[in-house]
Formats: sequence, C-alpha cells, structure tokens
Amino acid sequence: MVTKQVVVLPYDEKWKKDYLAIKNELTDALDGLITGIEHVGSTSVQGLSAKPIIDIDVIIKDNTVLENVISALAGIGYRHEGDLGIPGREAFKYDGKEHLKKHHLYVCAEDSAELKRHMLFRDHLRAHPDAVREYSSVKEEGAKLYPYDIDGYIKHKTPFIERVYAEIGV
Repeated sequence: MVTKQVVVLPYDEKWKKDYLAIKNELTDALDGLITGIEHVGSTSVQGLSAKPIIDIDVIIKDNTVLENVISALAGIGYRHEGDLGIPGREAFKYDGKEHLKKHHLYVCAEDSAELKRHMLFRDHLRAHPDAVREYSSVKEEGAKLYPYDIDGYIKHKTPFIERVYAEIGV
C-alpha cells in the first residue's frame, strides 16, 4: 500500500479562484435545490498554510431535499458516501474532475452542528491573524513530523483546534 505524503503549503491566492470554479459547477447542477455553498477549511482563510485541497459545504434547507441533491450531484460525477461517522455532514467522492482543483465536498442542512462548527472555526481564524500564524506553524510542523502519517498529523493539530472550539463555544 502506498501512503500519501502529507503536504502543507503556504497560502495561495489561487485557492479562491479554484473554489469559485467548483462553486460555479455545483451551482449550475444544484440550482433551486440548495440555499448556499461555502468555502470552508484552511484554504478559505487568507494567509493560512494548508493542504492544497478545497473544502466545500453545500447547504440545503433540510434533509427533505437530500435525495434530489444526491441525484443531481451523481449527474455531474459525484458519489454519495454517507456521513462517514459525522452526523449532519454527507460526504461525496468524485471522478472525472481533472479540470477542477482537488476538493472535498460535503452537503449539510442549514441547522447542522457540523456546518456551524466549520463556519465558526473559519470565521474565527479570518478575524484573528495571530491564530492564523499559530495554526500555520502547527500545521507545517505536523507535516514535517508526520510526513506519511495523516492520523499523526491530525492528532498534532487537534490541541489547537480544540482550544479554538472552546473559545468559540462549539
């Protein structure tokens, strides 16, 4: 089994354009089914070092439209994977998206605790440049310490993330 390397890069302005390209494709396919699309995760925070993968939350009013969203996403190459153990967040994989930046796609209801957590964490970082610098350092250090161990990398970041969660009350 080949283990992928954990790569953390300095912030890249191009990530905004990468997100918009994905968002535009999703918007075309999901018109009328969703209430929003949010760029979340580290690539959404100006100045934050990140793994170069765009994290996107597609927002639906509630789960009554989930089956229609799953079907619409299937029509453009996405496969539903379920919640992968995280209630309130439906995950999707894809094939045939070489024209788009690598991304993680999730669908969340407006009242999802997971959506709230993603957005509050992102917004906190956007408002606190010192936290961005600290988190960048933590992530860069984790990638050096655990270059082929994603679980070790995640464990290394966890104390910072949990501290921010405590500060923002999630």
